[in-house]
Amino acid sequence: MRNSFLFTSESVSEGHPDKVADQISDAIVDLFLSKDPEARVACETLTTTQLVVLAGEIRGEGVYEGGEWAPGALEEIEATVRATVKEIGYEQSGFHWESFRFENNLHGQSEHIAQGVDESAEKDEGAGDQGIMFGYASDETPDLMPATLDYAHKILERMAADRKAGIAPFLEPDAKSQVTLRYANERPVEATAIVVSTQHAPGYYWHKGEGDEALYTELRKYVLGVIADILPAELLTANTVYHINPTGRFEIGGPDGDAGLTGRKIIVDTYGGAAPHGGGAFSGKDPTKVDRSAAYITRYLAKNIVAAGLARRCTIQLSYAIGVAEPLSIYVDLHGTAADGVTEAAIEQAIPQLVKLTPKGIRTHLGLNKPIYRQTAAYGHFGRQASGDAFPWERTDLTDKLKAALAG
Repeated sequence: MRNSFLFTSESVSEGHPDKVADQISDAIVDLFLSKDPEARVACETLTTTQLVVLAGEIRGEGVYEGGEWAPGALEEIEATVRATVKEIGYEQSGFHWESFRFENNLHGQSEHIAQGVDESAEKDEGAGDQGIMFGYASDETPDLMPATLDYAHKILERMAADRKAGIAPFLEPDAKSQVTLRYANERPVEATAIVVSTQHAPGYYWHKGEGDEALYTELRKYVLGVIADILPAELLTANTVYHINPTGRFEIGGPDGDAGLTGRKIIVDTYGGAAPHGGGAFSGKDPTKVDRSAAYITRYLAKNIVAAGLARRCTIQLSYAIGVAEPLSIYVDLHGTAADGVTEAAIEQAIPQLVKLTPKGIRTHLGLNKPIYRQTAAYGHFGRQASGDAFPWERTDLTDKLKAALAG
């Protein structure tokens, strides 16, 4: 590891068009799981000006079974989509929760996929697809997340809360943030640059002499106050550079400003570039899909390893084949930060003794067959609290067992 370097992560708000799509897809996952914990969902969403389109494969009692929609299911799906957009806050002429055009192209799950995944008397439930999944943890923050991403998320999360509470009525739903930190001896020591671009009410911009300077000053002062509240004071120095709406006017945003698709913000969803990503998106997928569930269990394991003091940083990789229950490989990298006597090989041997890493084993261990996914789809899937309680993959209840296994 270099002694000194700059690192940057970005986040996008719940009103970003891609995140609108993610939240809609996960709202559909929750709808199905609320009626059938064993439901199968792979829901993709497209958003653009006054249009939302769903596509994908589904199966679930009470919604879609035997190749037919349950009575009222189509209406409930549309109501769920509109309620999600309303909660985000879109009531604009170019994208309004009540008036956008809606298309539902969901269809039944492929029998050829189902035969490899479903549990039977002859075999365990298999993985829903092949793939590689990564989990990561670092002791940079109390949430054991990369500091750059942690702060970028929290800036936007705070702004959304203030917008909805009426504290910052000039804000609109679409926004982006970016945080660059200087590291010394693997620790963040200074914020060198912070970028916030937020959609705003008419007039709140100032660029190259255009716009209302007084209104822009009000918006800028508010954003700088949020940054000062979120980042530790010692990181904000006289050298920190701030870029607040650097291009000027940002009144047209969200799906009206740019099309949105499910699964296009996977680095925002995970570790902000501080760790590898297997390539699979999470949103819109039920927990039989290892793209989602195995990424959650690897985060859970990595976080518990760091929380147990076995290392200061940890990356874990799992790999799967479609229709096969057990992972094909387990890989652990402690990045040279292992505690005395701790080795990657020892942890690799201990993990499968503590957690069953089949798709069903993961779902059982973490309790994933529940409608908990809509709230994951903005501000990151990791390092966050959900409705006051940690997501199950954020628990640190494995630390004692890990230490005991390594001691043994």
